[in-house]
Amino acid sequence: MHDKRTSATSEGLLLTKGLTKIYRMGDVEVQALKGVDFSASSGEFVVILGPSGSGKSTFLNIAGGLDTPTAGDVWFSGDLLTRASERRLTRYRRDHVGFVFQFYNLVPSLTAKENVQLVTEIARNPMRPEQALELVGLGDRLDHFPAQLSGGEQQRVAIARAIAKRPDLLLCDEPTGALDSKTGVLVLEALTKVNEELGTTTLVITHNVAIRQIAHRVVQFADGRIAASEVNATRKSPAEVSW
Repeated sequence: MHDKRTSATSEGLLLTKGLTKIYRMGDVEVQALKGVDFSASSGEFVVILGPSGSGKSTFLNIAGGLDTPTAGDVWFSGDLLTRASERRLTRYRRDHVGFVFQFYNLVPSLTAKENVQLVTEIARNPMRPEQALELVGLGDRLDHFPAQLSGGEQQRVAIARAIAKRPDLLLCDEPTGALDSKTGVLVLEALTKVNEELGTTTLVITHNVAIRQIAHRVVQFADGRIAASEVNATRKSPAEVSW
């Protein structure tokens, strides 16, 4: 896959400085993040690697406004999110962020189209549900219920639901974690297509080292910190990746 993105913008779309998160459980303190500095440019596809407990999911949750840091700051498009009101964080999540998790969280009693409509009915400038499903290769499955879809198809419905509101930022936590390699490739193809066609800044958390090859940049977490960050000189298409 050739990288059409020429250079990063000087101001990151998403920026964190000194991001720290401490969880207190009784007398025990767990420091999940230890001063994370990070930036992602508009249109960038970043793969975030690291073992369980390294802070990846905590970082993603704070970046998406689902959690707040103990210390440090988060900016989105130049706006400081840290210490923002719950109402403002809700608006940030609703208007700017799409989430995709390992488990699809689809409503079983709704069709694929109806699951996507849950988002389009509250979004400011949504695409049509049919368009979102077409983009992830499911234009012929609009009226199927989750039970009638494979795991990979359900995950692609979840991606369609996440991108139907045209988010600036798409945050994916282990989106292929429950899938085999062949099915996972279809999900990665959907994510890279969204990134290329919509210019959606995309962060993908994974344990799967093979997925690093499809990214613009790979960030490695370890023990609550960013241990390494590396730009891919050449990228592979998802079809060239197997695990």
